[in-house]
Amino acid sequence: MPGRLPRLTRRGEFLKVASRGRKAARPALVLQALPQPEGGLRLGFTATKKIGNAVARNRAKRRLREAARLTLGEAPPAGWDLVLIARDATGTREWPKLLGDLRGALRQAGVPIEPPAEPAP
Repeated sequence: MPGRLPRLTRRGEFLKVASRGRKAARPALVLQALPQPEGGLRLGFTATKKIGNAVARNRAKRRLREAARLTLGEAPPAGWDLVLIARDATGTREWPKLLGDLRGALRQAGVPIEPPAEPAP
């Protein structure tokens, strides 16, 4: 299983992706994607107070982190800064639908993703 993916940590990095990046909205999340010619994939996660209390926000971010790890971890697309923003449905959406929302948002934003490898017979 892939480990932790590199993160966006500073407010300025999040603001740069928000102002210059492509946006894709789905029922469970909003994706902001900014191509970066130099460097690899970096991820940022956020949940506003509209989502609920700290428990609800942390749950939503944990689910987004795991979805990103499973979707992007095996073959991360190089040269992208991605910000995943939680929505009200993030904490309660069915897991396969949440993964589908993430894949659909990545496709809409133009981020190349590899399909999961088929297990060998």
